[in-house]
Amino acid sequence: MSIDGLWIGQVAMAALMNIAFAFAVGSALLSAWLANDAKAKIAPAQPAWLRAQRSLLTASTVLVIADLGWLLYQAASMSGAALPAAFGVVPTVLSQTHVGYGWSIAFAGALVLLGTALTSHGGILRNALLWLAVIAIAAGKASLGHASDDGPASAAIAMQTLHVLVTSVWGGLAITAGLAVLPALGASTARGVLIRTATQVSNVSVVAVGLVLVSGVFNALRGSGGSLLAVQSSTWGHVLILKLSLVALALVLGGLNRFLALPRLRRTASTMDAHTFVNVLYLEALAMIGVFIAAAVLSHSVPAFAALG
Repeated sequence: MSIDGLWIGQVAMAALMNIAFAFAVGSALLSAWLANDAKAKIAPAQPAWLRAQRSLLTASTVLVIADLGWLLYQAASMSGAALPAAFGVVPTVLSQTHVGYGWSIAFAGALVLLGTALTSHGGILRNALLWLAVIAIAAGKASLGHASDDGPASAAIAMQTLHVLVTSVWGGLAITAGLAVLPALGASTARGVLIRTATQVSNVSVVAVGLVLVSGVFNALRGSGGSLLAVQSSTWGHVLILKLSLVALALVLGGLNRFLALPRLRRTASTMDAHTFVNVLYLEALAMIGVFIAAAVLSHSVPAFAALG
């Protein structure tokens, strides 16, 4: 692994892809949960629903752009060409490499996701396309990393696809709710909607976290070869430790909200307790952004077991 301008650019694009995808997934979930409340005659939830809709559109657009940027950096990295000259290598990468095939699936999913975000009217077909696009993006992204070393139809790809999906659900809800949507439910008239939405965010996050931990342990064991020494003495292992530390921080913050702030908010429905929940969720969102950045570095670093031979 050579840390140069191309590597830094590629990791930056990968991190942006991770964050944008999570933001889109979280926005889609929150938009669906708030849709009925936003259509009521008196709709204090409408500003939050509009933010979720706009967040979905913005995140989908950023995802498409980041995908294109990552492909260009990847073509330059694989060919050894300078970045401007890599445009000529892109067709070869797309047609003759497993990276190209995986990227094509993820990019097609991103385009469909953007198309659904541009559609203002909901419906069964639109929602089905949206979630099929999300699964395609997760599967394509899983094929871009080290999991593809075991082949396109392997347990590693399946587990990494699950990991990408559930991490994006957990992180996406924290990021979208904490940074964009729940702050729009600050008015006292929206307190009931805030409590219901916060409860949904917490409940779904618990399920996602459980699956994140299971799939994460599988990936960590695979990447390290089951060797603690490999983790301790490799760059990949050091980044993994950083990622796990950020995950632990996010878990602590999520636990504080679920077991302390949310029950108190349900009891009192006070402005102070509402602000406490949203502020803790904001900190959890920042921790998850760090997790997605660390994940991008891991996917572009030599696994610990390979680094140690």
